[in-house]
Amino acid sequence: QVRIVESGGGLVQPGGSLRISCVITGITFNLYDMTWFRQAPGKERELVAQLNYYKDEETYADSVKGRFTISRDNAKNTLILQMNKLKYDDTAMYYCNIPSLNQYWGQGTQVTVSS
Repeated sequence: QVRIVESGGGLVQPGGSLRISCVITGITFNLYDMTWFRQAPGKERELVAQLNYYKDEETYADSVKGRFTISRDNAKNTLILQMNKLKYDDTAMYYCNIPSLNQYWGQGTQVTVSS
């Protein structure tokens, strides 16, 4: 059974940094592309970053390019999102997901950017 558990969210000031992660069990972790999504109140879920499993190619939404970095630790079945230079607009619930198994979602981790 696939299980996704996100963690690491919190309250951070504008310009600050935060590192969130998710642990995914029930799959052969290193054989799947991985993504981070976020959803702010009243808005649709937005794709933030994607990491290709084969070549470790990274893609980012324009809104986070140059500030966020997606990475993975295959030994720990963990997907990571390093977020720097955070802005108010980055406030959202963040979720990781497996594109080819997209029916599975975790509970998310809340990131709040506020002074």
